[in-house]
Amino acid sequence: MRLLIVGRLGGQIGAATKIAIDRGARVAHAGTIDDALDGLRAGRGADLAMVDVGLDIERLIGALADEHFHLPVVACGVDSDAAAAVRAIRAGAKEYIPLPPDAELMAAVFAAVTEEPRTIVHRDPAIVGILRLADQVAPSEATILVTGESGTGKELLARYVHNKSRRASQPFITISCAAIPENLLESELFGHEKGAFTGAVARRVGKFEEATGGTLLLDEISEMDLRLQAKLLRAIQEREIDRVGGGRPIKVDIRVIATSNRDLAREVAAGRFREDLYFRLNVVTLTIPPLRARPSDIIALAEHFARKYAAVNGVPPRALDESARQRLLGHGWPGNVRELENTIHRAVLLAKGPEIDGDAITLFDRLGREAAPPAHGRIGALAETTLGTLVGRTVADVERDLILETLGHCLGNRTHAATILGISIRTLRNKLRDYAADGARVPAPGEAVRAAV
Repeated sequence: MRLLIVGRLGGQIGAATKIAIDRGARVAHAGTIDDALDGLRAGRGADLAMVDVGLDIERLIGALADEHFHLPVVACGVDSDAAAAVRAIRAGAKEYIPLPPDAELMAAVFAAVTEEPRTIVHRDPAIVGILRLADQVAPSEATILVTGESGTGKELLARYVHNKSRRASQPFITISCAAIPENLLESELFGHEKGAFTGAVARRVGKFEEATGGTLLLDEISEMDLRLQAKLLRAIQEREIDRVGGGRPIKVDIRVIATSNRDLAREVAAGRFREDLYFRLNVVTLTIPPLRARPSDIIALAEHFARKYAAVNGVPPRALDESARQRLLGHGWPGNVRELENTIHRAVLLAKGPEIDGDAITLFDRLGREAAPPAHGRIGALAETTLGTLVGRTVADVERDLILETLGHCLGNRTHAATILGISIRTLRNKLRDYAADGARVPAPGEAVRAAV
C-alpha cells in the first residue's frame, strides 16, 4: 500500500510512520496540504492519505474532488481532540485514528478503508475458464479488453490480471472514461502544463505517467470521444504521451487493460469507435458472462456477501434458507453481481430469524420497480393462468407450457430453469429436444422473450 502522511513528522505522527513501514507500506510525507497536492499533481500517487487533524482537511478533500484524485483520507490526532475528529469526519474523512498510534488499530483502519476485493468468488465453469485464460495471458505485456454487462466484475478481473502479472508490485491506476467530462478527460489521461487552459493553475501529471511501471485500466472505454481515441491510439502504440500544452513527448512504460459494457465491434460498425483502436486493444479479450447465465455462482456469491455484511454491520451470521435461495435463483439480475451484493446487504439488515428467508430478499426489475414475491410474480401468474385453463388440456400440454415459460423467464438458461422446475438438466434437455421436434419455439440462451408454443 502507498501511504501519504500529511503533517509534521515529529512525535506521534513519526511513530505512526514507523508502524506503517513495519507493516509493509510505502510511505511518503508532505508537510502541508499544498505540498500533498503538489506531489499528487507530479504523479506521486497514493492509495491512502493519513492527515493531521489540525490541518484543513475539508480543503484537502474539496481539492481532491475538484482535481479528480480518488484518494481516501483518514484523519489522525490526539484522542482528546474530539471536536476536531468530528469536523474531519463531517468534512469527508473516512476514519479517525487517535494518537499515540496503536499498531493493530492502524492496520485494521487501513485495511477497511483501502479494502479492494482480491478474490473472485465463483463456482461456475464459465468463470473457471476465464480465469485460466487470464492466468495464461497475465505474465505477458499484451493489451487486454475485458467485456461484459455493467456489474459483472470487469474491474475486479482487470485487477486479477494485474496481480498475476510481472507488474504486480507496481501501481494499478484506473480512470473512468464515462465519469469524467469529455473536456477534462484528455488532461486526466495525459496531464497538462501550467496555464494550458483556464483553471490549469499548476502542472499536472496524468494517469499514463502515474501508471508508469504498472497497469493502466481504461474503464468503459467505449464512452471516449472519437477525437481523443486517436490520441490514445498513438499513446498505446508509441508508449509516449504529450501533456496538454506541453512541448515535448514523454515516454511511459505501462500495460493497458480496457473495459467495455458495449459490443465494440458494433460500435465500430456504427462509426462510434475507431477500428484501428479496437484492433489495438483487442489483442486478448476476456468476456465475463452475466450473472443470470451462471446460476451456480449466484448462491456462492450470496453466501460470501452474507458473511461479509454480517461482519461489517456487527450482526450474527445467518445462512440463506430455501425460500431465499429460490428467490435469488428466480431473478434475472439486470444489475449482475453489483445488484446481488446490494440485495444481500439489505437482506442481512432486514432478516429477523436465525436464517435469511425469502421475505428479507427485496428485488427490482430493470426499471427499478420492486419485483413481486414468487407467489405473485411471473411464474406465479403463469400458474394461476394455467389453473384457469386446465379443462380440456392434457398434462403433457400443461407441462410443456410451464417448462417453456420458465425457460423464457430464465433468459434461455437451461441450468437455471431446471433448478426452478425441480428437474434434472438432462430431463429438461430431453424434453426441449422433443418440443423442438414438434415445432415449438424453444428460447435460446440469452433470449428474454416469451416462448411461443
